[in-house]
Amino acid sequence: MKIVIYGLAITSSWGNGHATTYRSLCKALARRGHQIHFVEKNVEWFRDNRDMPHPEFCKVHLYTDWLESERNLVRLSKDADAVVVGSYFPDALAATEALLAAGCGPLLFYDIDTPITISRLRAEGRAEYITAEQISHFSAYLSFTGGPVLREIEERFNSPCAVPFYCSVDPELYRPKPVMRDFECALSYLGTHASDRQPKLMNLLNGTAELMPESRFIVAGAQYPKDTPWAKNVERITHLSPPDHPSFYCSSKFTLNLTRDEMVAAGYSPSVRLFEASACGAAIVSDYWKGLEHVLTPNQEVLLPKDAYEVAQIIRTMPDAERTRMGLNARERILSAHTAAHRAIEFEQIVNRCSGTSARVKEAARKATKGTGPVVPEKALRAGVCP
Repeated sequence: MKIVIYGLAITSSWGNGHATTYRSLCKALARRGHQIHFVEKNVEWFRDNRDMPHPEFCKVHLYTDWLESERNLVRLSKDADAVVVGSYFPDALAATEALLAAGCGPLLFYDIDTPITISRLRAEGRAEYITAEQISHFSAYLSFTGGPVLREIEERFNSPCAVPFYCSVDPELYRPKPVMRDFECALSYLGTHASDRQPKLMNLLNGTAELMPESRFIVAGAQYPKDTPWAKNVERITHLSPPDHPSFYCSSKFTLNLTRDEMVAAGYSPSVRLFEASACGAAIVSDYWKGLEHVLTPNQEVLLPKDAYEVAQIIRTMPDAERTRMGLNARERILSAHTAAHRAIEFEQIVNRCSGTSARVKEAARKATKGTGPVVPEKALRAGVCP
């Protein structure tokens, strides 16, 4: 298949959690014999901080002004077998209208921010990258979030096909690594600043650091206010390049996973960081959201402390062997269902249902993989959702 994706950014991961998700998916799709094109707006923030300017697995098309480039960028999708518009693509509204007018398709919306999107659609009828009226024109709505929100997307916003399409992990990149002294600590956190996550971060990490002044703690991520009252034993890393993520996860006794309020409210919204840390065999402490137990089993694959005192108790008392075993349990669980290879197969199945090109897609995948790779059961998709 020729697949064209209009997404936030794939060339830079600086303050951009979408990058690793797009990279792992595009790499897996390319490995299965598909031709991937990624359209990205050439904005200053990403232009000055590119850590993958020329991905080997896809062709990147940079543009500066949509009106000036629209004709060429739409022509790119005229012969595509699948066209994807992603959440937070800067010119998504205009791109969607142009692609529909040109008859490109099947046209899929990939929402890596579903709870935020749905919250805005409920309140205002639109987000900056999609309107309620546009949803019915997408052949499928690929949702970062599973659970009840899928029915709302179909019944309230008239999507013909809403399916869970969680983030994923590339196990070739995210795997256990030796401890690096630069990252060695009692508890780490990797994530861009978000105001609704910050209270939990200050409680579960910063509060724990205050209770354990003899230990080292690290927070890595961009956009944190300079006046944040970090404990003295909390170190900051402004940006951590994706190649360093595995060593970062593996060098702390525990790593912290935190979820934004709208994603907690929606439930069934596992973050890409959760998958990546698990694939590295890291011992994870996390906040709770409905559906988490369907991704990782509490107390066996993830720990759910309520406050800093419980986090400190875990760090101080859990034997190393038990901590290691929990991390390996999480790794095994995630690699069984949430790798990029799994998502690539799911993507093919979704396109098959939407476009009817089943035979062509399956033949291309068969030739590329020669029958190898993970098998995604049909029940992994919401049976009967797509025609």
